[in-house]
Amino acid sequence: MSEEYRAKVFKSGNSVALRLPKALGLKEGTEVIVREERGEFSFKPADEKPKKIDLTGIYGTIPGLKPRTPEERQFDDPPRPWHLLDRPNES
Repeated sequence: MSEEYRAKVFKSGNSVALRLPKALGLKEGTEVIVREERGEFSFKPADEKPKKIDLTGIYGTIPGLKPRTPEERQFDDPPRPWHLLDRPNES
């Protein structure tokens, strides 16, 4: 069974805001999706933001995958031909 509530639009800075009744049970800071279709507005709770991947459950389950040692994390610093970037003297 659905309920119908009246709400009031008011100016908030350079925007307008919609004051919703406490009876809706929304918590402050809840994100919602607002949809406008042919002049009618509806809103619904936004999906939760995707969570970061937690790899702790699979650590050690992939054969051959081992942590790298500090030595393996070192990068070579080969000489580079920076002199090729020099421009000839313009006179």
